[in-house]
Amino acid sequence: MENVPNKPVRKAMTNQHKDVSPPGTKLVTYHGHSKGSGVLAVAWSPDGKHIASAGGDKTVQIWDATRGEVILTYRGHSYGVLAVAWSPDGKYIASAGGDKTVQIWDAVTGEVILTYRGHVSWVNAVAWSPDGLRIASAGWDDSVRVWDALTGNNSFAYHNHRIHLTPGWLDTRGDWALSVNTIAWSPDGSRIASGADDERVHIWNASTGTTLVIFRGHVEELNAIAWSPDGSRIASGGADEMIQIWDAASGNTYFTYRGHASNVKAVAWSPSGHHIASAGNDKTVQVWDASSGETLFTYRGHTKGVEAIAWSPDGMRIASGADDDTVHVWQAI
Repeated sequence: MENVPNKPVRKAMTNQHKDVSPPGTKLVTYHGHSKGSGVLAVAWSPDGKHIASAGGDKTVQIWDATRGEVILTYRGHSYGVLAVAWSPDGKYIASAGGDKTVQIWDAVTGEVILTYRGHVSWVNAVAWSPDGLRIASAGWDDSVRVWDALTGNNSFAYHNHRIHLTPGWLDTRGDWALSVNTIAWSPDGSRIASGADDERVHIWNASTGTTLVIFRGHVEELNAIAWSPDGSRIASGGADEMIQIWDAASGNTYFTYRGHASNVKAVAWSPSGHHIASAGNDKTVQVWDASSGETLFTYRGHTKGVEAIAWSPDGMRIASGADDDTVHVWQAI
């Protein structure tokens, strides 16, 4: 991939529409990103009309989710873009990546509103709070930073993903600094879940930074976290090829999904809460029952590892972005 630094040694839903295509039917293939760059992040607009995709070619591209026609290409980053998120009202986009910045810009015009420079290394993940007032961003500098989406002013930084014995980056305090790879706000905006190279998921208070739960069910680095729509459960996946479904209040595991044959890179809960989609280096996206773990469908349309997935707001479609430089939009279930 271009301009993306190598990471250090890192119940079934019934369709209500009778005219929908069978599960896995490819509806759109988007080829807008440069060859060899990879698509590293995808996000649907809140109204479900557009998709934003980002990659190693330093761009974020906004395009029509039905026709695949590009609407806007944002070129504000100087390095590969690793994360992209729409604001809840659909007016703005936050994008982040290897240039150590998070940039907030107008989703229609591409005008830059704010550039956040609070990280000292590349930024892996970015997420808006449900009310759209704050942003959480996470990176290789072991931190999750919570800040004002309008001003960029820091609220606080969460640094609890650090240990003394695992190799990593030694910081000025003598601790080993670890990459925080994935973050997600709870649906009510009160908590943040973060996953890192320390093989743990932390749940913490989004206003104070107080750690509430530490989940230790993984045995390798974390790459993906998703809250259930009701905020009661979390799905987490990583390099151990497993996805764990667990209680967000107690940390108790419900079950482990083992359908993937390689590193899990992305996980997403359906809007209904009935299904989960997961993807990874085995080139597949798997859709499965969120209560039982039963695999319902496996999408095999990509030719290289799948880096990112997102459900459409209506739950009917999935967008998947991969190292084959494409984004596919396909019928979910």
